[in-house]
Amino acid sequence: MIPALDISSSALAAQRMRMNAISSNIANISTTHNEAGEPIPFQPREVIFESDPSVGAFGAPGVRVKSVEISQEPPRLKYEPGNPDAIKEGPNQGYVAYPNVDMMTEFTDALEAARAYEANLGAMEISKDLEQQTLKIIA
Repeated sequence: MIPALDISSSALAAQRMRMNAISSNIANISTTHNEAGEPIPFQPREVIFESDPSVGAFGAPGVRVKSVEISQEPPRLKYEPGNPDAIKEGPNQGYVAYPNVDMMTEFTDALEAARAYEANLGAMEISKDLEQQTLKIIA
């Protein structure tokens, strides 16, 4: 199709995946156990991008999601001895392990992803208008 639209649409898809990971991190900010009920806190996700030379033209590649990484950061420990997910024994007895998700960082990342999404929509509009103007000149 039109290379500029292909580049922007690849960026839209990548930013959508990033926003999904951010929303998952925020939604699970207090999740202290996994699906099996074990007291293992949610591990935040981070989307890694890479250039995609199969999309685009004239030396300007598109973008794609390289991987969705699971954070290896240790969980935040909060002293809550009455919580059923509290650690039962050892040096951290009485502490509950919460996901290491920083709300401000996630909101900032979400704002950045939304702005990148908007910028790519704007670039698509400009590309579309330029193509329409070109067709008017040719016709």
